[in-house]
Amino acid sequence: MTTDTVKKQESPPTILSFAKDLPNICSLAGLACTLLAIYFSILGVFYAAMIGMVWAVAFDWADGLIARRMSGRTGNDRAFGGQLDVLIDIVSYGVTPAILLLSYGKFEPIFLVGAFLMLAAAGLRLSYFSVFGLSGGTKYIGLALDNNSLILVLVFALESLVSEGAFSVVIYASGLSLAALNVSRIKTPKLSGNPINVYILATYTLAITAFYSWKLM
Repeated sequence: MTTDTVKKQESPPTILSFAKDLPNICSLAGLACTLLAIYFSILGVFYAAMIGMVWAVAFDWADGLIARRMSGRTGNDRAFGGQLDVLIDIVSYGVTPAILLLSYGKFEPIFLVGAFLMLAAAGLRLSYFSVFGLSGGTKYIGLALDNNSLILVLVFALESLVSEGAFSVVIYASGLSLAALNVSRIKTPKLSGNPINVYILATYTLAITAFYSWKLM
């Protein structure tokens, strides 16, 4: 009688074991900043929300930079980190700007349309990237979502210069324009892969933080 040999498969790693991975820690720190941005948007403390949004981008860039420079990460580490990054991106760059628009529009029904289009564009953009990746290995197809937050926090600096009604139109139009660019066929370089751009983002993040901290005083 022939006995089949059953190989004992290794148990998969625990979920929390990935929380010790430094790039994932950066990703989760960015998620914490995103949560603060959502919280302050709902409260109507928009200047604080802007700080949370820009720091979410900074941590998002940091996790990729650290991951590329770390040695000894396994294939599971890389795959898990990539999935975590995508899931956090939909919250940071899809949900958060949508809530910002809704809150600034005092949750009027007309703002639901813009919020949905922004969120839908973010979902489509991320799904497309997950399937097709970078064009030629160096360029995104469609505007990368992190640019949404970087642009919106800059646009919001105009908020005190015009009336609330006029700025609600500006932020609505800005959100829709970015959504259109997210799902367009334009090609943009992967900015986070260049160390010089990382320094530029760090400077931008500190400048935005200082500006809105001053506005909060």
